[in-house]
Amino acid sequence: MKAPVRCAWVSDDAGYRRYHDEEWGRPERDEHRLFEMLTLEGAQAGLSWLTILRKREGYRRAFAGFDPTRVAGFDTARVERLLADPGIVRHRGKIESTVNNARRILALWEQGSSLAALTWAAVEDAPRVNRWSTLKEVPGRSPEAEALARDLKKRGFRFVGPTTVYAYLQAAGVVNDHLTDCFLHPDRGGRVE
Repeated sequence: MKAPVRCAWVSDDAGYRRYHDEEWGRPERDEHRLFEMLTLEGAQAGLSWLTILRKREGYRRAFAGFDPTRVAGFDTARVERLLADPGIVRHRGKIESTVNNARRILALWEQGSSLAALTWAAVEDAPRVNRWSTLKEVPGRSPEAEALARDLKKRGFRFVGPTTVYAYLQAAGVVNDHLTDCFLHPDRGGRVE
């Protein structure tokens, strides 16, 4: 049986293929999962995505399953312990931003909003399906990502530049950037919802 055609960025690594096939680009609205995606995209800055994928379970363990309530309670001592944890990227700014961002999510909840609401408002609550045929066509940012990045920064979030936010929107299925020859592109029968 012939292997399915995947997006050109996917390597032969089994974990990478599984991430592409089962998660990337699928609409996500769960607050914990969105917090995880935002954190991992920020952690990737300057690194390969495969490095982050290989540390994903370490991140889940280190950041309490990405429960914003628990992570918001991390103190300086906990941050120092995380700086010694080989299961994650040991970068003070990235670790501290995760704790900070958890606190910002709690603030959203207190205001009657959520990370999901802000995220999906960027596309008026409907996934944007793009039709790129090559990786060269896929942008590194978009007007929606730039607007969401500004809004998140205004609300005190960190490690949320427009490139990171665009990658987050892709991962969360807010923007579907599967290439048109990929078996998961909606034009080829891939799911949008």
